[in-house]
Amino acid sequence: MTYLERKIDTYLMQWKQEKEHKPLIVKGPRQVGKTESVRRFAEANYEHVIYINFVEEPKYKMITADGYNTDAIIKNISLLDTSKIFEPQKTIIFFDELQDFPEIATALKFFKLDGRFDVICSGSMLGINYKRIESNSVGYKTDYEMYSLDFEEFLWAKGHQKSVRDSFLEHMRTLKPFSEVEMQVFMQLFTEYCILGGMPAVVSEYIEKGTFAGSLETQRQLLADYEEDIRKYADGMDRTRILNVFKHIPVQLAKDNKKFQITKVARGARFKDYRGCIEWLCDAGIINACYCLSFPELPLKGNYDETKYKLYMADTGLLVAMLE
Repeated sequence: MTYLERKIDTYLMQWKQEKEHKPLIVKGPRQVGKTESVRRFAEANYEHVIYINFVEEPKYKMITADGYNTDAIIKNISLLDTSKIFEPQKTIIFFDELQDFPEIATALKFFKLDGRFDVICSGSMLGINYKRIESNSVGYKTDYEMYSLDFEEFLWAKGHQKSVRDSFLEHMRTLKPFSEVEMQVFMQLFTEYCILGGMPAVVSEYIEKGTFAGSLETQRQLLADYEEDIRKYADGMDRTRILNVFKHIPVQLAKDNKKFQITKVARGARFKDYRGCIEWLCDAGIINACYCLSFPELPLKGNYDETKYKLYMADTGLLVAMLE
């Protein structure tokens, strides 16, 4: 599939050019394009790319057996794969699927102090384990949060020039009305974006085919992958509760409820039993929670009702797919 230009592309170049840059952790939900964007950047800007995927190749979880310092890790990687070349200042190490081996975050301090190699880590579901990762690498890494394509990136994918995008944004900022033609074109584009969402696989397929054919099947597979992640990474009894909340999001949004009703999720369900489930889904980047303000004034965080909220899918296309 054709690579879709993303905002992270510019960020990665800026990160590389910054003197004394720290190891980078790219966070975000699954299938938003993290791996593809980082690998494309790495292959274009370094002579040697050391790619390690802790899910596909669990043997690399042994690389910290002799400690977390740079030389020990490089030695063990080289023992596992003699073809990998480590040339100082010309090599980037990309640790992917970090959620399956968060212990490697301890090594980021040593890579930063050593300074010979650039390091990027990436993974989905990182919000679930992030306190553990943060405690192992605080002060020695930079974070970047990645999402599915936003509307501007969707316009890039559709081939609209910068002048058109800038004009659109200026109208929004100044509240200047669109012309009839502009309104018709942009409303059509925004409707397409809402239906498709911003998952790269869905948008790429739509751009190449020019139709929505196949989009729903791709979205359904992504939803199945999300449910599989919940079963894999959620603990114990929470799995069922988290899945219940996840599956009830479109049901409750389709009704005229003023808030998400935990009592409708399962018989006998109570807020105090499900609060952690909602936080889990938010931390995983799968959903967004929108809380009701007691009064429409600042400060927002000191002025909301934690018992009144609505839940939305982080990607509109996946919500449309769940609604069928």
